[in-house]
Amino acid sequence: MSLTEQRPSAVSAALAQDRLGVPSIVFFVISAAAPLMVVAGSVPTAYAVTGVIGVPLAFLLLGAVFSLFAVGYVTMARHVVNAGAFYAYAAQGLGRTQGVVTAWVALLAYNALQLGLYGIIGSAAEPLLLDWFGGSPPWWVIALVAWALTGLLGLLRVDINGRILSVLLVSEIAVVLLFDLGDLFGGARNGISFEGFNPGALFVPGVGAALATVVAGFAGIESSVVFAEESKDRHRTVPLATYLGIGVIAILYSISAWAQTVPTGPDGIVKAATEQGPALIFGQAGEHLGNGVATIGSVLFVTSSIACMIAFHNTTARYIFALGRENVLPSVFGRTSARTAAPIAGSVLQTVLGLIVITVYAVAGLDPVTKLFFTFGTFGGLGLLTLLTVTSISVIVFFSRDLREETAWRTRFAPALSIVALVVIIGLTLVNFDTVLGVAPDSPMRWILPAIYVVAVVFGVVWARVIKATRPEVYAGIGLGAQAAAGGPR
Repeated sequence: MSLTEQRPSAVSAALAQDRLGVPSIVFFVISAAAPLMVVAGSVPTAYAVTGVIGVPLAFLLLGAVFSLFAVGYVTMARHVVNAGAFYAYAAQGLGRTQGVVTAWVALLAYNALQLGLYGIIGSAAEPLLLDWFGGSPPWWVIALVAWALTGLLGLLRVDINGRILSVLLVSEIAVVLLFDLGDLFGGARNGISFEGFNPGALFVPGVGAALATVVAGFAGIESSVVFAEESKDRHRTVPLATYLGIGVIAILYSISAWAQTVPTGPDGIVKAATEQGPALIFGQAGEHLGNGVATIGSVLFVTSSIACMIAFHNTTARYIFALGRENVLPSVFGRTSARTAAPIAGSVLQTVLGLIVITVYAVAGLDPVTKLFFTFGTFGGLGLLTLLTVTSISVIVFFSRDLREETAWRTRFAPALSIVALVVIIGLTLVNFDTVLGVAPDSPMRWILPAIYVVAVVFGVVWARVIKATRPEVYAGIGLGAQAAAGGPR
């Protein structure tokens, strides 16, 4: 059998090239982080669940940690270009088996983050529908509408998705900043306190739960490298988009978390967040800016959810594509549309999984917010932290063999510091996992969810060994990306 018969054609095994500039990739990065969803949902939850006032400082601290991680991450991107970034970096840094293990962890984490979003869209849209029409369909009907839209867009050209995200994201950030100004100027009758930035307000007994709760707000900062194959001038575009994304997210979230404390005062924010939840930010906006602005914010809360779905759908589909291209998954997943260069099979798989999850939760009558959105999001966030840590280790090992004219700061010191910080955050997350999940301390869920990743690791090792024994030529191409589709390195 010829090489062309064994592998997808050059056209069907390639993503589109030179379609994404810095703005488009930044839009994917920040849309995955879902600014309005985080500001309206995660921030009040962090205050209510943990009782910690230092949430604004927590965002800045995590921004610094992710910036440290990004130093080695984007340096690696200059030498390893692959849509399956974490997987490829682990394969070329730590070894092919470790790469396959990382791939399974990544698939679990990203699918959880993507699928969990179907649980929040109904809650986001219901108040608007009640206000406009006097009634609302079940959550799963709304989720299916978002599911269909996301699935359709996943089949289109990546730059079209980027343009849609740009419109949604600019509107979203604009309304968040408007809400912040309303809180600062309309709610500062009794003065403005900066207690939220005081280290003493963060480093209290609940600091672990606070960090674990807000860390999901940074999900998506790593997706810049996933789109490297489709970017223009990737050596400039990817690093710039990554640092811009992290900077915008950290500063925006920190300011917004602080602004929410101004109308209530630092002493009143926990009580207000507990009583009002996601409605807190819209109630404050209605009081200071008028109900019309609050309604616009509610609409953008819905579009924020959809934008996040689109971003994660595209990222996950490209991970699946990267694994299919190298035959770690069936080769059908390594093919793209000749017309749009979108990873069709990976996108369709995401859509099918979404339908299954929505159907199961609807039939079982499970709460979509706590049991789908919150549980899946927490589970995915833990996996993401693990992937970041493994990647930083991979960077150090990769460059220990050959510095490739890179500095020690980029290849050793910054990745090492990020490893220490990420391990601490993972430890704090596991210790406080019951609080983060909102379950009792003796609930088996606090151990079952992390154990799923252990199962994925074991399965990944077995899968890699099976590939090595039965298809050594496939095993040899693990982590090579487009080179694997072309028959290996030349």
